[in-house]
Amino acid sequence: MSTAPDNVYSVSQLNAAVRGLLDQSFPLLWVEGEISNLARPRSGHWYFTLKDEQSQVRCAMFANRNRLLRLKPADGDQVMIRARVGLYAPRGEYQLVAEHMEAAGAGALQRAFDALKQKLGDEGLFSDALKQPLPAAPRRIGVITSPTGAALRDVVSVLRRRFPMARVVLYPVPVQGDTAAAAIRRALETADRRAECDVLLLVRGGGAIEDLWCFNDEKLARALVACRLPVVAGVGHETDVTIADFAADLRAPTPSAAAELVCPDQQALAARVRDLRLRLSRAHSTHLTSCRQELQTLERRLRAMQPQKRLAAFMQQLDERESRLTRAVRGRLTQQQWHLSALIRRLDQASPKRRRDRAAATLDQLQIRLASAMRQTRDQAAQRHGALLRQLHTVSPLATLERGYAIAQTDQDRILRSAEQARPGDRIRLRLGRGELDAEVIECRPGTQYPSRRK
Repeated sequence: MSTAPDNVYSVSQLNAAVRGLLDQSFPLLWVEGEISNLARPRSGHWYFTLKDEQSQVRCAMFANRNRLLRLKPADGDQVMIRARVGLYAPRGEYQLVAEHMEAAGAGALQRAFDALKQKLGDEGLFSDALKQPLPAAPRRIGVITSPTGAALRDVVSVLRRRFPMARVVLYPVPVQGDTAAAAIRRALETADRRAECDVLLLVRGGGAIEDLWCFNDEKLARALVACRLPVVAGVGHETDVTIADFAADLRAPTPSAAAELVCPDQQALAARVRDLRLRLSRAHSTHLTSCRQELQTLERRLRAMQPQKRLAAFMQQLDERESRLTRAVRGRLTQQQWHLSALIRRLDQASPKRRRDRAAATLDQLQIRLASAMRQTRDQAAQRHGALLRQLHTVSPLATLERGYAIAQTDQDRILRSAEQARPGDRIRLRLGRGELDAEVIECRPGTQYPSRRK
């Protein structure tokens, strides 16, 4: 009689153990295949078979996951699912429990799109620092699109309505197919080389991801970044996103929106111009009134200062100094004459003829020196007299202004002595030798502070 072994599994225990091994051994994975035997019971769960040419596997996708899909699968669809490997214990069958599903072709394209976007983004091609600003009022707008598409009609309609003065230059290209990306690149290069437009619109109507795939070309993205003209991309509908949208200087959700972004509204511009004209007229009138009042104030201050009185005081000082100089010269002459008389007396007292002759010669020399000294003294006095006159003329404020200098004053009549006392935009008044000027400070450049002549 045989003895039963200790490690005997029931069927349920075996299936549970196998299911645990499958859960631990396989992480979430992607599986591609064709759907068959799709069943949608009232519970909302999906049950189907995923197969290829040689094998098949049972799959389940529960309601809490499939209700998140936009895709509505059917028998015969080629799909990709992200799933966990599991075991359906009641029947002992292994199956895939799907978490996500997408069309196989679209999924591959999406992965290619994400990879290219990551690559170009890491290179910095989508950086805001590379984006060019759009012109405020472009005179010529280039449109890169199909000449027969609805996108061109939408763009032209918007431009005619909002900004009819702008001219439209069409660069016809195919916007779908294998040759479209190269044709768009050539159009960009042509527009950049001609430089006949102020801004470019790259537009196309909506479509499936396969239809828009030419706008996900890497060379096209690099051409958009290299273009010296600002480019606005309006490809597809608002939910469509392409690599060209990231590489362009600005993305618009639709072709019509792209046209609206590059041109102003002429009615709004006209209203703005009227408002600015009115504000300018009012500001001009106010400024003239302020200038008249300021001029009247300056005239009153000038009359109160009475520069003629100051000039008369300087002239009086000059007269006094001239009188002192004259007295000094006369005193010097008197002293010389006294000295000459003393010498003559000493000469008369010396009776020998030789001494008299020497004294006579000495007298002649002294007379010559005296005459020279008198001339030198007179010339020096004349020079000091002229220097004093020039010094007096130099310190005269009117003479300073006549030499090309000016007195700068603020609106509060404060005299500016340094560029640091003014700021860009300040209104200042410049008093010249003849007349005055009102000016506005454009730029302040503090310079070297020169030493004052005053002690």
